[in-house]
Amino acid sequence: MRIQGIEYEELARRFGTPLYVYDGEVLTAAITGLRQVLHPAVEVFYSLKANPNISVFDVLRAGGARAEVSSLVELRTALAAGAPPEDIIFLGPGKSERELIACLESGVHAIVCESFDELDDIEHLAAERGLRQRVLLRVNPECAIGGSRLTMGGKPRQFGIDEAQVLAAGNLAKKYRYADVAGVHVYLGTRILDAEVVGRNTRYILDLADRVAHSTGIRLDTVDIGGGLGVAYFEGERDIDPAEVAAQVNPLVAAFTAEHPGTRLIMESGRYLAGRAGVYLLGVRYVKESMGERFAIADGGTHHHMAAVGIGSFVKRNFPAALLSRRAQEAADVGEDESWNVTGPLCTPNDSVLKHASLPALVPGDLVGIQCSGAYGPSASPGLFLSHGFPAEVLVVDGAAHLVRSRDEPEDLMRPQYLYRRGAAADKESEF
Repeated sequence: MRIQGIEYEELARRFGTPLYVYDGEVLTAAITGLRQVLHPAVEVFYSLKANPNISVFDVLRAGGARAEVSSLVELRTALAAGAPPEDIIFLGPGKSERELIACLESGVHAIVCESFDELDDIEHLAAERGLRQRVLLRVNPECAIGGSRLTMGGKPRQFGIDEAQVLAAGNLAKKYRYADVAGVHVYLGTRILDAEVVGRNTRYILDLADRVAHSTGIRLDTVDIGGGLGVAYFEGERDIDPAEVAAQVNPLVAAFTAEHPGTRLIMESGRYLAGRAGVYLLGVRYVKESMGERFAIADGGTHHHMAAVGIGSFVKRNFPAALLSRRAQEAADVGEDESWNVTGPLCTPNDSVLKHASLPALVPGDLVGIQCSGAYGPSASPGLFLSHGFPAEVLVVDGAAHLVRSRDEPEDLMRPQYLYRRGAAADKESEF
């Protein structure tokens, strides 16, 4: 019922609900724990797509994380948080010209290129500015190594360039003058909970990097071995052990760096670093029974936490959840838990955050916490559905709670809209 000594009910009174609450101690422990066991040649880059809050990244950056970004706002966030450009990479399959120019002008360490057309665009834009920009080729591998909850290789994908196409591309080092193709990026899967899978992925990627360099003539300034470390959300799962990951990866890295002492090695991590640090805090508004099932209607729902409904899964499974009101201990002493459906305020039957979850008897005013919610909460949710907007976000550091994102108010959602008036002449702004 507390986070660093602060009661969740106190946070609800101060900041309202629904509310995302992040634990700075958990964030710090995740990044420092991973870095302490990995080979010192491996740099951990935080994937801001998991949680792009500037303060969340700032805590991770203080623990040694670099930045992997995929949009102009994420790039600006990383820079505003103090990340040096040389510690930022930019990836994504559909970068705009504006984003590419921002990468060139800010001097990021590398643009991860996902098609030959994009490589041509980088060459052209860099030439116009008289710059030489480091580029990593994202390779879509021919194989898929089992063990990922979401496999990224071995299939037709919008991500990267097929392995066979890269190997047959000829001497890229001579072909491109301003796009400095000098590394490889491969991402084989995500939500991996088996360290041996991470080891097999790493072995494949490092071997592929050597083959690409040999066939295309590029340098290996940087090799991004992906990552995909998972978080145990569901019953029967176990968090991946960083020490076990290190036991698999470190010998491979040691052998590779012995042959490539100047190569920068990158491991990406988003979910693993942020996922366990967050709680999505809901306030129960009403309780009811329908055809023999109990429902708690809460003030937050899937528009803030789409991941909790099992996106990408065939079978709905609940994230871990708990009653976080003061009376939770009293409820535990009174009797056994009951089966509850916790739903939100949306006008759709799909707005169910928990189905048949085992919880104490709920009453209006209770607080329910959806745990392991630090990654892919607001950033992967339709916050504008029914025009509710996004919730506030709070970060707890050193026993103090800090508002790190304000709640969307009706005025915030109305401000960007313009009422079209029939018969009125279009002004220059509307014509643009």
